[in-house]
Amino acid sequence: MSFADRLIDWQRRAGRHDLPWQRRRDPYGVWVAEIMLQQTQVATVIPYYQRFLERFPSAAALAEADLDEVLQLWSGLGYYSRARHLHRAAREIVERWGGVFPKRVEDIARLPGVGRSTAAAIAVFAFGARAAILDGNVKRVLARCFGIEGYPGTPAVERRLWRQAESLLPERDVAAYTQALMDLGALVCTRARPRCEACPVAGDCVARLTGRAEQLPTPRPRRPLPLRQVQWLVVLRHDEVLLEKRPPAGLWGGLWSFPEIAVEEDATAWCERALQASAQALTPLEPFDHVFTHFALRIHPQLVRVRRVPARAAQPGWLWIPIDEAARAAVPTPVRKVLAAVGSPGP
Repeated sequence: MSFADRLIDWQRRAGRHDLPWQRRRDPYGVWVAEIMLQQTQVATVIPYYQRFLERFPSAAALAEADLDEVLQLWSGLGYYSRARHLHRAAREIVERWGGVFPKRVEDIARLPGVGRSTAAAIAVFAFGARAAILDGNVKRVLARCFGIEGYPGTPAVERRLWRQAESLLPERDVAAYTQALMDLGALVCTRARPRCEACPVAGDCVARLTGRAEQLPTPRPRRPLPLRQVQWLVVLRHDEVLLEKRPPAGLWGGLWSFPEIAVEEDATAWCERALQASAQALTPLEPFDHVFTHFALRIHPQLVRVRRVPARAAQPGWLWIPIDEAARAAVPTPVRKVLAAVGSPGP
């Protein structure tokens, strides 16, 4: 049996068949799932996917929505640029394609936030296209099975992986084969402690035969993560907390966060200048790190209590919100973590 045939046979016996997005093969549902699944585990995605599709059942419904509501439903899922791209792409589908999802891989790949591999997956599952995918799981499977060395993030290695992926495509049952590749990487050929005994292609796997399953694919060259530091001002006014909308682009773009100042900046002086109010109490909270792909962010929360803030001190993009409601707003995970630590201050 060929590589593809063995995977298809294995998927039918041992693969995943009951995921929410497998019950609907319309392009919109497939697209939302594939975007959510980028760099996020299936178990995490499932409840977000179900809530998102319930609120936005079509590209038209998503296009009509306010970005704040989209981000609120996405809050906690991470990588928020995906939500912004989904919203932009939905509007493009309505405006450019008349609300009909494009069918060609090349057209799908041009949608914001999609790209070559995700476009292929959407076209395969929604339209029965014959196209190769190459997400992180598939890169790992191919690197191990065919002994492809070198960090997959480099252009030369990625080109080699794409050639390999395209050469293995079967003429039929491409959707089953594509799902098999995804399942094999997620369930068997895992990053750590791969279950080689359960693999349908273990007999031909170069990494297994040479004892290099833990070494392939070649990891990213280790470099120390740069450390950035910020001070967050958790400003409380009676039972309300002050949130500030972040710029639309960049880190946590479009989400609500705490006012942010430099670590060395004086919080009391900021209150007097920005809020035109004196800090009644200033309490440092425990600093913590939040790690991103390319840097680590050390957050120094500062609990600041104020009694009165003049109306004239209001700034565009500020929101005073009851603290017990703030965690349900479109806030990033670290903000929710701080809010949980602070709790309700009472009146």
